[in-house]
Amino acid sequence: MEHGSIERTLYIDATPEVVYEVISNPTHVKQWWPDDADFASTPGAVGELIWGDRTTPDAQIVPLTVVDAQPHTLFSFRWIHPADEPAAAGNSLFVTFELTPSGAGTTVRMTETGFREMGWEIAVLDKEYHEHIEGWDHFLPQLGEYAQRLVARR
Repeated sequence: MEHGSIERTLYIDATPEVVYEVISNPTHVKQWWPDDADFASTPGAVGELIWGDRTTPDAQIVPLTVVDAQPHTLFSFRWIHPADEPAAAGNSLFVTFELTPSGAGTTVRMTETGFREMGWEIAVLDKEYHEHIEGWDHFLPQLGEYAQRLVARR
């Protein structure tokens, strides 16, 4: 297995404006991905994604740094880096959401890269890579469902 990148493409029956909000605004992000999210949607902003209750020892708190934020077209960030280090190639994974208008909706292309560059032993690399595949396969459909529910409420 190459472990180079994970790529997924999905169509969402919502405009790029709505989809961009759903992937870049923490209020919306926590509706389809983590239990909580705290970050500003501006390049260079540092924040976090939280799975579980932050006040408990088993909470998973993951640092996130926004890399690019081009409304309605692109949102990218680095994550899974040591909390005491700035995110950079080699110590973090890089996620990009590219949005393209498609009919009445949006085609979303999500790419996650940087697995090999993390310096993990092969067993850890294999485990992390497969966990991320499973995670995206679970959460990306939720992104689409949430965006469509948001449109239906408007």
